[in-house]
Amino acid sequence: MKIAIAQLNPTIGDLDGNAQKILAAASRAAQEGVRLLLTPELSLCGYPPRDLLLDPSFVSAMATKLLELARSIPDGLAVLVGTVEVNARSRQAGEKPLFNSVALLENGQIRHFHKRLLPTYDVFDEERYFEAGNQANHFILDLNSASVHIGVTICEDLWNDEEFWGKRTYDLNPLADLANAGVNFTVNLSASPFTVGKQHLRERLLQHGATRFDQPMMYVNQAGGNDDLIFDGRSIVCDRSGTLVARARGFEEDWLVVEYSLESQDFLPSSIVPDVETEAAELYSALVLGVRDYAYKCGFSKIVLGLSGGIDSSLIAAIAASAVGAENVLGILMPSPYSSDHSIDDAIALAQNLGIQTKTLPIGTLMECYDDTLDELFAGTSFGLAEENLQSRIRGTLLMAVSNKFGHLLVSTGNKSEVAVGYCTLYGDMNGGLAAIADVPKTKVYAICEWLNRQDNPPIPPNVLSKPPSAELRPGQKDQDSLPAYEVLDDILDRLIHQRCTIAQIVQAGHDAATVERVAKLVKIAEFKRKQSPPGLKVCDRAFGTGWRMPIASRWIAHLEAEQSPDPAKQSS
Repeated sequence: MKIAIAQLNPTIGDLDGNAQKILAAASRAAQEGVRLLLTPELSLCGYPPRDLLLDPSFVSAMATKLLELARSIPDGLAVLVGTVEVNARSRQAGEKPLFNSVALLENGQIRHFHKRLLPTYDVFDEERYFEAGNQANHFILDLNSASVHIGVTICEDLWNDEEFWGKRTYDLNPLADLANAGVNFTVNLSASPFTVGKQHLRERLLQHGATRFDQPMMYVNQAGGNDDLIFDGRSIVCDRSGTLVARARGFEEDWLVVEYSLESQDFLPSSIVPDVETEAAELYSALVLGVRDYAYKCGFSKIVLGLSGGIDSSLIAAIAASAVGAENVLGILMPSPYSSDHSIDDAIALAQNLGIQTKTLPIGTLMECYDDTLDELFAGTSFGLAEENLQSRIRGTLLMAVSNKFGHLLVSTGNKSEVAVGYCTLYGDMNGGLAAIADVPKTKVYAICEWLNRQDNPPIPPNVLSKPPSAELRPGQKDQDSLPAYEVLDDILDRLIHQRCTIAQIVQAGHDAATVERVAKLVKIAEFKRKQSPPGLKVCDRAFGTGWRMPIASRWIAHLEAEQSPDPAKQSS
């Protein structure tokens, strides 16, 4: 029996377009003699639809489209489609109005299976919309001379194996229930967001489930970017021994067919696409996909960014060129009297290496106009943050003007290290429609650029990698005038944000206590900036996006005792 995985890239809310993708996959499956076709979680509406699910007309349109699909599926083919189903008993029982569902489409008929485990952590908030399913999901697929008993799980249903984790997050394990029901194999339809290194965990989890319950397993994942989330695909199949027998490509749509042997009741070896070799390569692929889909799904075909000659804007330019094509990228150079010659030269060299267009807009005259306007009000004060930030805001205004005039997507260039401690300017370098590397620490920015330069036609000028990072907002300025060395800062931030360590634990790991306390305070103080930043692509477990829910008006600073509230004047940047 042939089973196909359609690793699709749906667009949220595009019911017609997503249905066409599913129908095209069904037509191909019928042509190739496939008996069962799998598509990802919520493949009909795209994941995550969020509060679109609160719109009754959206839910109704999805049901209508699902019925149209069911009537169009070729004879002899069964298709599993991710969708939602109205919970008919919600009013009487006080339950949530919808189920996160998988619909089995066969012979014009529809049968629904409901997701049993609803995640409410990080970026997930499924209990806001869905009622949990209350029974094991399985069905019989009839063949000419036999039948196959198939278990159905949806994304999180796979992730509660107490033997694998050493604990349970939920009261039940859907895989165990399906094993007790005697299924021949289990399929999992997922929309599992990318984070760096997560694929290795997925494969170990699937392999563990296969060996523990002595049943083959199939996992299909969504591919593509939707807002801040990136879905990396890399669908996989394991036989009952836990051996990987198939893997689809990463970061793109793919088609995978596997053969289920009725004799051995197991999957036969199929195509195993090699996975990415390095973390830097994985991050770059994810960021390119995230930028490409954010641009195209929001209706942009061209990208504009500020080119400073620094490492961050260099990486963004390379990502943008890979995402939408170098001919569709415009880099704006905005030198000030404090800009070094090598920064301008480096920016031009980068643009030439990538083949992107550039335009130079000097800001010296604009700075003078602001100085003249503020001269009387600022009289008797020293040059400081206000004047420095004016430069960034002038640049941000120019970039937004270009974006508005020509319809380009403005991609901001701040990295996670800067965003974490507020080393960025509201209404300046934070301007934009997308913060592409806002979840990439500075040290990883360097690692990705170094990896890029080991490929053919290295794009990053060597001087960009070797010179000390600087915002060049005053003569001789260096980032390390205001911040710890990025190697130190990133390790502190990783322990504070990702590992949730206390300050005492971070100090015990070898860091200076005063530095750790200062970084923790900066992270807290910068919260108001992050709330006003453009969406950032999530590539780590703890991103400053939809899963980050810190208050702004709070006196708690990391794991310290409450301290005096910060000077409001210092929050003006």
